[in-house]
Amino acid sequence: MRTQTNEAIPATMDASDMTTPTPRPIRSVLVANRGEIACRVIETLRRMGIRSIAVYSDADADALHVRMADVAVRLGPAPAAQSYLDIDAVVRAAQQTGADAVHPGYGFLSENQKFAAALDAAAITFIGPPAAAIATMGDKITARAAVVERDVPVVPGLSRPGLSDDDLIAAAPDIGFPVLIKPSAGGGGKGMHRVEDPEELPAALQRARREAGSAFGDDSLFLEHFVDTPRHIEVQILADKYGNVIHLGERECSLQRRHQKVIEEAPSALLDEATRARIGEAACDAARSVGYTGAGTVEFIVSAKRPDQFFFMEMNTRLQVEHPVTELVTGIDLVEQQVRVARGEKLALTQGDVKLSGHAIEARVYAEDPARGFLPTGGTIVALDQPDDRSDTSGHRGVRVDSAMFAGMVVGSDYDPMLAKVIAYGGDRDEAIERLDQALAHTRVLGVVTNIDFCRFVLAQQRVRDADLDTELLDRLVVDYTAPQPVPEALVLVGAARTGFRASGDVWRTEVGWRIGAPAPVVTRIVDGEGRHWTVTLRVDAATDETLRGHASVTGDVDGDDEPWEADVEYRRITQSGNDSHVDRLIVDGVSQSWSHAEVDGSWWVSGPHGTWTLELARPILDEAADEQAGEITSPMPGTVVAVSVADGEAVEAGVPVIVVEAMKMEHTLTAPTAGVVALAAKVGDKVAAGHTLAQITDENSMEQAN
Repeated sequence: MRTQTNEAIPATMDASDMTTPTPRPIRSVLVANRGEIACRVIETLRRMGIRSIAVYSDADADALHVRMADVAVRLGPAPAAQSYLDIDAVVRAAQQTGADAVHPGYGFLSENQKFAAALDAAAITFIGPPAAAIATMGDKITARAAVVERDVPVVPGLSRPGLSDDDLIAAAPDIGFPVLIKPSAGGGGKGMHRVEDPEELPAALQRARREAGSAFGDDSLFLEHFVDTPRHIEVQILADKYGNVIHLGERECSLQRRHQKVIEEAPSALLDEATRARIGEAACDAARSVGYTGAGTVEFIVSAKRPDQFFFMEMNTRLQVEHPVTELVTGIDLVEQQVRVARGEKLALTQGDVKLSGHAIEARVYAEDPARGFLPTGGTIVALDQPDDRSDTSGHRGVRVDSAMFAGMVVGSDYDPMLAKVIAYGGDRDEAIERLDQALAHTRVLGVVTNIDFCRFVLAQQRVRDADLDTELLDRLVVDYTAPQPVPEALVLVGAARTGFRASGDVWRTEVGWRIGAPAPVVTRIVDGEGRHWTVTLRVDAATDETLRGHASVTGDVDGDDEPWEADVEYRRITQSGNDSHVDRLIVDGVSQSWSHAEVDGSWWVSGPHGTWTLELARPILDEAADEQAGEITSPMPGTVVAVSVADGEAVEAGVPVIVVEAMKMEHTLTAPTAGVVALAAKVGDKVAAGHTLAQITDENSMEQAN
């Protein structure tokens, strides 16, 4: 096998320059990751007859990937630096369990050249590219230089190590405004700034260097021309150790928020066949420039106004989150291909064998609250309903779910908030979008707030339906997004579920208002998180151990209509076979719909065809309690207190930062809601739940009166 170095493979290298690799048997694989990607990798290993080994932190001891694997090894405490990012611990786990190879998934150590080198030193196969390829493509400046040697088009700009602010300012006029400042050492939008006005460039460069240094420990920057109405197009490639490189078509990844992808699809509606062939060959050349092997993704930026022009952005030297859409339109299992390449097999496919069929689209399910600035959320999944993977009439996989969720799962704040991916396939783009929307409607997560309703909101937008996309579209749509208002059926379900079937039992224990003569209706007053109130009146006509029938009316803000909503209703709660979960059937004026509900700490979680809501039973609040609550600072999410900006007993003004909570790689600063004296209830290092009281601000005048 050719010895790897830290230098990029020469651009002139081809298959004839490569020595024949020594085949390496792979009978057991350690998956150095967690969550849905670990589950997805284990599924392919199981199908291939390969023993799977999971690793886990204390926070993941009961996780689904641990349950699925043949063997599981504890790495350490919950913090990733002490578990999933501990190279020595992962290598030691592989050695102790006799793993022939390690699959890194994505995130964590998947693009860490030191990890790849450590496995090589331990004679354990890394199911990924050579360490040298990871190192070259991991730095945007060296990556740009490598692909330029292969004549891969790049965005006009200036990129070389050691560029000063003066160098960048001098080059900007020739590059052409607007320009985009980019950090060399990382992505995710950190340190990235668009500059329209030359006079704003010096200050923007200083800000970008601070952010890049803080986020990546490296403040190196480079400059590119900003492409008008940009679209994010990426190409999936496969390469073996014999110099064979093919592409599997492109993915459209323009629907992203703050440079983080949310919805992806394949193929892109923007490209014609000629451009698809050209951009695919450019991706293959980018892979050849570093002697790449395995599965990888080459990302390009394309102007929506000039789709025939595309420019290299970067290469991801790993499996991508969105890889399922490529698998669905090509029928090729990318994890299987990674394993086969890693054990020294030649690609069984040529470029001519790759055929794109139909359309696939994917939505990422995150534990976050879009209506509250996409704050990370958490809690315990008390009930879960996911659409079954199923094929359509043509035999294609119509709906696919890559998920790590299960009822009883605790969603904490230690890791990335992605819980699952829901993927749909259709004969064309319209059919795929409709299937995804319906699959999301049947993805019901009770106990943890997710972005599912937001994804359905995005899919319903006309510009999305028309494929009129760009990378800033989602950021513009977010401005107008509000969580959907509860539909009357959801409110009626709370009233019916609260009443239950006790109408047929002991009359002294029922809530249906039994009295001599006709039964009194059951009245339920409901409030949501926005402070909106409704009254549900349910007249029970008949009830058995299985059904409750009657007439319901809802008053309050019902679809902006002041008139009451009324209907004949029938409520059934059906226990699903094989588990302890339930599905609610609500029949409204003869139309039956599937719903799910759960009661969590006094809140009613209701999920159905139109969305998911957390509802409360309305209760009067005393003025004294309301005043006290007004000065309370609570954690909006589960997380860790990382900073306290004031001292206990200190007087503060309204709006002053008091405490900072970190969750899922995000910091949230909480400020004083009112002026007064601070009483701290948390300290740095404390792990807190959503709703946990962190501090109380008490008015100084009320304190003096109390004394």
